[in-house]
Amino acid sequence: MMYYYSQNTPIGPLCICADEQAITKISFKKIIESESLEEETPIIKQAFEQLTEYFNGERKHFDLPLNPQGTVFQKKVWSVLQSIPYGETWSYKQVATAVGNAKASRAVGMANNRNPIPIVVPCHRVIGTNGALVGYAGGIEIKKSLLEVENKKE
Repeated sequence: MMYYYSQNTPIGPLCICADEQAITKISFKKIIESESLEEETPIIKQAFEQLTEYFNGERKHFDLPLNPQGTVFQKKVWSVLQSIPYGETWSYKQVATAVGNAKASRAVGMANNRNPIPIVVPCHRVIGTNGALVGYAGGIEIKKSLLEVENKKE
């Protein structure tokens, strides 16, 4: 069974989707998938708790079961994204190199764009080679806000 639940956050509404065992999707707008129940399951509740801690600057790493759906290459990129340290940014080329193909920057960008679990799988930490905040499914303002959360001085 699939579940979804939405809440307001400091960056606007987020909708989290999950099955019985893992988070499958986070969206910047409410998603109602066919044959899904609107219910805050324990996994979804845990995800919102960890996101609240993140937004408050209290959490630097997420500890959630994840089950993103994608191609082998996309999953490889998403795994690399999770290795980008909190508060740091990498270029698309750096991610491509970490994936094993320095010339795959454009493919990395497409995998980033299809990341079904943003924030937790931190695609917002990927920027242009020139330092520009380029492309983000939630919009550049949300990307900027997430990077500001991570760069607040204590």
